[in-house]
Amino acid sequence: MTDWSNKKVLVTGASRGIGVGIAAAFARAGARVAITGRGRDALIRAQRSLSEQTGATCEIIETDVAEPDSCRKMADQVESLFGGLDVLCANAGVYPEKLLDQIRPDDVARIFAINTFGTIFSTQACTPLLSASGHGRIVLTSSITGPTTGYAGLSHYGASKAAQLGFMRSAALEFARSSITINAILPGSIRTEGLSGLGEAAIARMIETIPCGRLGEIGDIGAAALFLASEEASFITGQTLTVDGGQTLPEHADAF
Repeated sequence: MTDWSNKKVLVTGASRGIGVGIAAAFARAGARVAITGRGRDALIRAQRSLSEQTGATCEIIETDVAEPDSCRKMADQVESLFGGLDVLCANAGVYPEKLLDQIRPDDVARIFAINTFGTIFSTQACTPLLSASGHGRIVLTSSITGPTTGYAGLSHYGASKAAQLGFMRSAALEFARSSITINAILPGSIRTEGLSGLGEAAIARMIETIPCGRLGEIGDIGAAALFLASEEASFITGQTLTVDGGQTLPEHADAF
């Protein structure tokens, strides 16, 4: 199994939610981890939480992935902190709900700037370090919404997440000869701070649509990222891994 003790990992958008789960998985495995986000206070809270969970100290880097210059500075800081990089988890994203007839151009621009362009800019900035490692891994956090399913009010979000996968497949071909793999996780309904705010009744209805009978946990996504970044996954690239408890399987509500 992969020895993570000398691996250097960068997780974007890790001040809360799924990003914290991904960072925790790598930290528990023994990797050196840096997390990014746009707000220093939130990053410090996440750093403390990760330390309590794992006993490890994660580095923090303020970054706006929608800005190429910020991403380049992020990569420079990682190199300064760790001397290199083995794994990029491009997790940063936003999840605004708005019906199609209410969406304005700036809504589309914002969500693509973070979810899609942020993935591209982060990948570009970190590619030299990942190539130098000789076994670079890139793990994207996409979604079932867009690539697999639809949801009213999330048309622009779904489009941004589907676009990530178009980028991933072509990037995988460019990276293949450099021993860099790039894959994506497609989470279903995961218990995060935002989901908890919906209330117990809404969560109960959501669970009814999941054959496994529960919400996913951020640790489930962390485990998937750990696998895709491992040496054991070296022959997997340009692929998606759906982590949804079977949510996308039923043909209709009576199928399970």
